[in-house]
Amino acid sequence: MRVGAFILAAQFPGQGQGEALHRAVRSAEIAEEAGLDDVWLAEHHFVPYGVCPNAATLAALLLGRTRRIGVGTAVSVLPTQHPVALGEQAALLHLTSDGRFTLGVGRGGPWVDLEVFGSGLAAYDHGFPESLDLLLRWLREPRVGADGERFSFREVAVVPRPSEALAGLDRPASAPPGPPVVVACTSPSSVRLAAERGLPMLLGMHCGDEEKADMVALWRSAALEAGRDGDEVAAAEHVSAGVVQIADGPGDAAETLAKSMPGWLRQGLGAHVTVDGRYRAMRDPLAYTELLCGLHPVGPPALCADRLAATAERTGVRRFALLVEGSGDLAATEENVRRLGAEVLPQLG
Repeated sequence: MRVGAFILAAQFPGQGQGEALHRAVRSAEIAEEAGLDDVWLAEHHFVPYGVCPNAATLAALLLGRTRRIGVGTAVSVLPTQHPVALGEQAALLHLTSDGRFTLGVGRGGPWVDLEVFGSGLAAYDHGFPESLDLLLRWLREPRVGADGERFSFREVAVVPRPSEALAGLDRPASAPPGPPVVVACTSPSSVRLAAERGLPMLLGMHCGDEEKADMVALWRSAALEAGRDGDEVAAAEHVSAGVVQIADGPGDAAETLAKSMPGWLRQGLGAHVTVDGRYRAMRDPLAYTELLCGLHPVGPPALCADRLAATAERTGVRRFALLVEGSGDLAATEENVRRLGAEVLPQLG
């Protein structure tokens, strides 16, 4: 089982953006000290839900400040950037970190980001498969050209080549060369898209174990139907996103999150603007916080360990990206990460 910290650089009410970014960096540094396996970094534009606009850039900083821990994006949003530019960044981070970087990618939402970056709504509505396939070719082939609906260019050399072998890198024999790639999946169509390409999924923190188990089952069947190797399918390392908050009293952790998260969710999610004016219903912040507390490791250490073990048993997913900054407070977040490493991980075996 691999347990990592999910870091959004969330800006809570009354906080500055620099404060949120400082807490994000410190959380990652403490995660390595605490013995966690990974940190996962989100990216958002123009909203206080998360003030990191480029997860790969923050990953570069953290890979330079750490020595052991894996660092991944959760996720880099493909419709708002060129796949080749992202592929070059991923190759650079993979090669210079001795393989500690994982590239998570996703479709994002129909936000005003598409207008600002000039990619347009079509990049979100139907352009994700083309972008993903071009990115994968860049990560796996020595030369790449494109003749697609959105991207068209002459063949060029891939420099640096992420497919070069790294000494001592422990990877399954079936794993493709270059940095590992995971895909954020929120619908059956995205599950099938990832499965057909043999890419593991990143499953959202809003999903319960039953829904995640169904998505894993769909992924397996779709991967086999697409002709993926059975051993490759069995070895897929999906990632389950969640929330963690540790406290001694049975209700103390949930109370901490109930005091802090609704305000952040209300201002953060409410700031999203659709590019075409379409209506997007926002979750009730208090109800969503209560849902997350009920689904994930929120409570005393033994309860947290039990919930992680139960999710792994029910879903088959053994990698976790857990939001650690739900209190909104730097000192409390550092303590939360340290307790996760010292009091929960040893119980997982």
